[in-house]
Amino acid sequence: MTTVHLFAGQGSQRLGMGRELLAAYPNLVRQADSALGYSIAGLCLDGPAERLADTRYTQCAVYVVDALAYVDAVRTTGVIPDVVAGHSLGEYAALFAAGAYDFRTGLEIVAERAALMAQAGPGAMAAVIGADEDTVRSVIEAEGGEVDIANLNAPDQIVVSGRPEDVRGASRALAAHATTVVPLKVSGAFHSRHMRPVAERFAAFLDRYVFGRLRIPVIANTTARPYGDAGVADVLRRQLTEPVRWSETVEYVLDLPDPRLREIGPGNVLTGLTRRVQESRGRSAVAT
Repeated sequence: MTTVHLFAGQGSQRLGMGRELLAAYPNLVRQADSALGYSIAGLCLDGPAERLADTRYTQCAVYVVDALAYVDAVRTTGVIPDVVAGHSLGEYAALFAAGAYDFRTGLEIVAERAALMAQAGPGAMAAVIGADEDTVRSVIEAEGGEVDIANLNAPDQIVVSGRPEDVRGASRALAAHATTVVPLKVSGAFHSRHMRPVAERFAAFLDRYVFGRLRIPVIANTTARPYGDAGVADVLRRQLTEPVRWSETVEYVLDLPDPRLREIGPGNVLTGLTRRVQESRGRSAVAT
């Protein structure tokens, strides 16, 4: 049996998340408050919703809830996962679980990432439902705008990213080939070429840190394979400009011996995506 923990990313946040976890781990909550300069429990439980939806705060809140959920899962079950992965932001919690850094260091890194991404300038993203990667790629290439595939969430769920006017044009064209195209409530063109200046500044920030040896294999968003010889910092820099290969990540863990998948963090978005991948394969694994 292979135990796999999948960590939720941005988009899983909701008011009230982590209520019991925040109460159960006051020492870690105090570390978070000290690092951030505000109450993480107040943000998660009281919002307001507009603040929790602001990427500068969203990423920090989701990281904290992910990390506390992992600590709680290990404490209550006694089971340390064999493999971990996280969707975009969730990869930072996966790296915490694997020992790349401690809780507070991970939060400091996430806070800087969030601040830089919030400063990235105008951008847009849209989720394309009911079209495969080849179709989406051919349509956005034909449109000619600077739009990239940002997330490969499931075989029929793909997110595109770019300048607002380009994403609007691509969305109109994609609507003829997909079940639906949904604009996402984001302020930047995340996981696209437009994040290159942010990635350069983030890389300079990461140079300040020495990362620990990974004690658990972490599946990287950029490759859908375990971290290899490349440094953690380089992989995290690339993640800002390259697509999240989540569908391939799920495929990879489903091919491990007797996989047991558990979503860690708020919500059940990743559980739903896992089912979509399983259905496309015509096989199943146990998801808990």
